[in-house]
Amino acid sequence: MSVGAAMVTAAAGLLLALAEPAAARKYFPPLDLFADGPPRLRGNVHATRIPLPRPRPPEAAKIVTEKPVSGKPGTEPPTTNKTASDKPTDQATPAERPASACRLALTEEVAIAPSIPDISGPGGCGGEDLVRLEAVVLPDRRKVAVKPAAVLRCSMAAAIADWVRSDMAPLASQLGSTVSDLDNFDSFECRGRNRVAGALLSEHGRANALDVRAVGLANGQSIGLTDRTVPREVRERVLQSVCARFTTVLGPGSDWYHEDHIHLDLAQRRNGYRICQWNVWDPLPHVAPMLPAERPEDAPPREVAAQSETTKKDADAPAEKSAAESDEAKPARMPPTRKRR
Repeated sequence: MSVGAAMVTAAAGLLLALAEPAAARKYFPPLDLFADGPPRLRGNVHATRIPLPRPRPPEAAKIVTEKPVSGKPGTEPPTTNKTASDKPTDQATPAERPASACRLALTEEVAIAPSIPDISGPGGCGGEDLVRLEAVVLPDRRKVAVKPAAVLRCSMAAAIADWVRSDMAPLASQLGSTVSDLDNFDSFECRGRNRVAGALLSEHGRANALDVRAVGLANGQSIGLTDRTVPREVRERVLQSVCARFTTVLGPGSDWYHEDHIHLDLAQRRNGYRICQWNVWDPLPHVAPMLPAERPEDAPPREVAAQSETTKKDADAPAEKSAAESDEAKPARMPPTRKRR
């Protein structure tokens, strides 16, 4: 009974302790089983100085804050003056370059050649002041189409237009027609000379050259610059005209790269050196001689000629034989003897 009474007493005491407010209970740390006691500071408290930002210098520009304007709907907030440096760099538009003298002279009355942006490629390829030459306008307002359109420098495009207007148009009128189109074989192309790997940059890579194969006429004919069926006089006139206008002219006879077209460019060289290499070949014969020429009528027959030669040989042989026999028949001549004294 003593053990049961002790257990009942302990349970009653525990219930009373739980029913008592936590603030009224004061236990020492070893007896604070449920951590209901007042908080304790562990260790010493050290004061730490937090660094503050430096004050704004007086010479710094003041920040202007924009506040919305209250009032009627549709009113705009006041604008603040901003310098050019406040604008993003990507929004700054570069100043337009003024038009060159060539661009001002190459009007629509001379050629249809709209300007295109500059091209900057590897190894110095490309150029500035470029145009797309689509057609040349003749003095009578007729258009000579460039097929296909050529990408050239303005100076080269102006030289081509002047050549067509001043030289090719009069030549076509003498042939009884007018110029209708220009056969463009190649214009701008970023490549080396003759498309050889590792070669020097071609004038085509600088948009300063044009390859021409033929000049078309309105009557359907075509002046092929390397066509031998075209009269030689016509091709020689074209040769003289291009060599007088362009600093480089390469055609048949210069190398095997230019056997089917004419290369024209305005390359600048020291001392004004110019190159004009174009052999105007003669027309090919209409019928190639396949058989040997006929034997002339006054020639003797082949059999008689052969017989006469044989007879001559036979006649010469007996004469030589008789001469030899006569020499043998003569006695040998004795040498002269000396007289004795």
